[in-house]
Amino acid sequence: MGVYLFFVGVFDVKFRGQYNRNALIWMESVECRTIGFLAMLSSEVSVLLLTYLTLERFLVIVFPFSNLRPGKLQTVVVLASIWLLGFIIAAVPLMNEDVFGNYYGRNGVCFPLHSDRQEKPTAKGYSTAIFLGLNLVAFLVIAFSYSSMFCSIYKTGVNATDLRSRLHRDVAVANRFFFIVFSDALCWIPIFMIKVFSLLDVEMPGTISSWVVILILPINSALNPILYTLTTSFFREQVEVLLCRWQRRHILKKDRKSLTSSTIYMESGRPPCYQPPPYLQQVSLTGADPRYA
Repeated sequence: MGVYLFFVGVFDVKFRGQYNRNALIWMESVECRTIGFLAMLSSEVSVLLLTYLTLERFLVIVFPFSNLRPGKLQTVVVLASIWLLGFIIAAVPLMNEDVFGNYYGRNGVCFPLHSDRQEKPTAKGYSTAIFLGLNLVAFLVIAFSYSSMFCSIYKTGVNATDLRSRLHRDVAVANRFFFIVFSDALCWIPIFMIKVFSLLDVEMPGTISSWVVILILPINSALNPILYTLTTSFFREQVEVLLCRWQRRHILKKDRKSLTSSTIYMESGRPPCYQPPPYLQQVSLTGADPRYA
């Protein structure tokens, strides 16, 4: 998606001020079809990956004692299949121009979102099946699965003994779930609406689809790394470990240059950022080792 947006910006600068004279040449060019292919590949692979991640979490959270969790080999096969399916979806319209016409060259942003009367029936049906079929079903599956997961976590939390910590944890999970579903809705609902309006021959300004493709479509590509990776506790712990190691190396370098700092370090007996294991922390607080209690 980043490559697509970059080249859209490059050709926007190239044709600025004289686009009307070059619009037809641009939309029929190989460059337009190539970046349109990349945009379709990105959006569909993103949708399929989100759906797979959602279903995997759904099975783990709602059915924690089942054996439905995919193994490493199964996960690799599914991910490879998703990329292959996304490639096929994006490449099919390019294989037969007589049937699909200029599928990606219907507008200046080279994305087949808005349908018009001059579009071939096969191309219109194909784009409708993708956006109002596959993508809409995927969005409904994601919304339903996260709602079921939150209900399952809430019911489990009600039966827990430590209600305060469980409530805090549930609120954090609910916030992540909300932003995941909200970002998907913010991205795809306008796309669904534009596609439906275009099929109903509702008159819309030609720039609306361009604004949606350039600004709204990349939302998932931009937010998903944050929602699915950067906000997790595992990622934060790994960042803290890396920062701790960097700080330790930085102080050790200073200690080698300064005898005073080296002496202080030797007296302290432990490196910076040192944290004892959990059972040692409990020993210091309770006076007993819980491993042998």
